[in-house]
Amino acid sequence: MRWVCVVPVKGSANAKSRLSALPETFPARGELAEAFAQDTVAALLAAEMVQQVLVVTADPAAAAPLKALGAQIVPEMPHASASDAGTGACVATRDPLNAAIAEGIRVAHEQYPLCSVAVLTGDLPALTVADVESTLTAATAHDLAMVADEEGTGTTTLLARAGITLTPRFGPGSRAAHETAGHVPLDLPATASIRRDVDTVDNLAEVLRRGVGAHTSALIARSQQVPGPEGR
Repeated sequence: MRWVCVVPVKGSANAKSRLSALPETFPARGELAEAFAQDTVAALLAAEMVQQVLVVTADPAAAAPLKALGAQIVPEMPHASASDAGTGACVATRDPLNAAIAEGIRVAHEQYPLCSVAVLTGDLPALTVADVESTLTAATAHDLAMVADEEGTGTTTLLARAGITLTPRFGPGSRAAHETAGHVPLDLPATASIRRDVDTVDNLAEVLRRGVGAHTSALIARSQQVPGPEGR
């Protein structure tokens, strides 16, 4: 089974407001968010089961490096009502995240009709190819599946087999909302990299202890370099 993955990316201007309390030695939160998205997309593109990654964004600056990695960019259309990819019915959302995701799902179903669809948040900097593959393999047993975040109340990944309607309900309490809609939580280890999204300073500290992808690690290393005597 082949998969198309949809990844919504806000762009640096509005990203990761809860990381604003980071020490001055860390990069700006917008830079971190872009690196998180690049590591997420890179891991997905490296997975053998993934046919394509669709990045939905309204930010050309965020889109450029993701396109360079091999992702297909889907322009976000704010203020437009989102259509349910399976039925054409309007998704009841004023939430731009779910509207962006719904647009990505629509394009996935239109351009890759034989592929199953997975939606992943773009803040999984520790994501590994092995965890992507094990998640997609487990999801093949269900029409609708999901991956809860490490805290157990949110959602990092939403999955549907080819031809199955997929309606995003991301936001507070999304795990319960997705379960109510029929998504089966996959039985993954609590510390699986696909479950550790980064919203807070504590989340970031945790993924840095575990190990992050090349883009996030390089960004943090550059920001924490101590200038030599000639640079002072």
